[in-house]
Amino acid sequence: MLRRTKIVATIGPGSEDPKVLDKLIEAGVDVVRLNFSHDAHDIQRQRAETARERAQAHGRHVGVMVDLQGPKIRVGKFKGGPIQLKEGERFVIDADHPLDAGNQDVVGTTYKELPGDVSRGATLLLDDGKLTLWVDQVEGSRIICRVVVGGELSGGKGINRQGGGLSATALTDKDRADIKVAAEIKADYLAVSFPRSAADIHEARKLLRAAGGHGGIVAKIERAEAVQNIEEIIKVCDVVMIARGDLAVEIGDAAVPPIQKRIIRMARVLNKVSITATQMLESMIENSVPTRAEVSDVANAVLDGTDAVMLSAETAKGKHPVAAVSAMDRVCRVAEQEREVMQSAHRMDHRFERIDEAIAMATMYTANHLNVKAIAALTESGATPLWMSRISSGVPIYALTQHVETRRKVTLYRGVYPVAFDIRTNDHAELNREAIDELRRRGTVREGDIVIITKGDLTGVLGGTNAMKIVVVGAA
Repeated sequence: MLRRTKIVATIGPGSEDPKVLDKLIEAGVDVVRLNFSHDAHDIQRQRAETARERAQAHGRHVGVMVDLQGPKIRVGKFKGGPIQLKEGERFVIDADHPLDAGNQDVVGTTYKELPGDVSRGATLLLDDGKLTLWVDQVEGSRIICRVVVGGELSGGKGINRQGGGLSATALTDKDRADIKVAAEIKADYLAVSFPRSAADIHEARKLLRAAGGHGGIVAKIERAEAVQNIEEIIKVCDVVMIARGDLAVEIGDAAVPPIQKRIIRMARVLNKVSITATQMLESMIENSVPTRAEVSDVANAVLDGTDAVMLSAETAKGKHPVAAVSAMDRVCRVAEQEREVMQSAHRMDHRFERIDEAIAMATMYTANHLNVKAIAALTESGATPLWMSRISSGVPIYALTQHVETRRKVTLYRGVYPVAFDIRTNDHAELNREAIDELRRRGTVREGDIVIITKGDLTGVLGGTNAMKIVVVGAA
């Protein structure tokens, strides 16, 4: 049985070797993520090229996601190496302090506007929430704090404000340069870090299009403000990612699971794609098997209806990247066997705004109430398969398209599988036969199976899907 939930794997030093990439693709990676917080542009270009080459060698289509660094707010470096902060001690973050001259008493910060964003009573969280500082007072560039939860602090660790409220813009100068590279390598998706509102998503899309890129925009939900504006953000993005690391630091770890469920549910209602990310199989950075809690975490995301699950350090620098993907694949497949993810009442009470949307919904209703073996969606942009994928179903959706960009785009859609398909005729009966023959060659269907074909009267026209045909394989 095909796996419906897609796997995103981050490519880094631990997985960029072509031999490792071969094994990752064989294990089931659907989309590779390039983390632009690290490594030079030339290295990332090579990773994208190699991933696509190895996927082609395996007869697969793999999407490429460029993940922007965003305004990661960090402390400076310490002259003598890491320091120890003890509960009750005074510690100063000084925006004017040299970034390479931190000591036991004071450290600089990459975010010069930080003193203006905090006041007495604010709580600052360092190193993904491991250390907690309470702001006692602000004097010019100096934020004078008391250590509430101490521990080791090394240079370059992140700073978050509990509850959000930092005014840093989502796109930095580095991000703007990185967007041009994303367009150059024809990234299928561009992930925007720390967006606060729909305006941040609009700006990223405008910059990507201006640079010649056509990829979808991924909104990473990792700020408290993003949660407050979640519906408007989801409406304007193509994909929403629940980035649970920084998000948990800002809103509290206990608040993340219900928000994760709400975002996945809202994305499906609004016909958008969702990714669940961060620490899904964190222990596999070091260990060859996941913990039982991690298995449950992945399975619950699948049962919630997430389109994709993502691996970060597990594959980028972990000791067992292939084992991590294999474990993710195994857990997803078993979770998908649960009956509750096989049917849906999605949009049953809604009016449809477009003809191709109506065809998509009718197709899935039929597929879930008839013994349909497969759906063959002849598509230009991938819009019809996307709508279909919003409906929970055990029926595989094959996106048959002549456009490589569309084939790579649908790699992220739950239950959708890309197929290279050249349209060589305007005769609809012949086109139907060719579509069925393509599925037969793949071993997907056989004599007597029922298949639904969707297409447009005018082939090659965007948004032109206006027909659904039920076919019995082998029938005259």
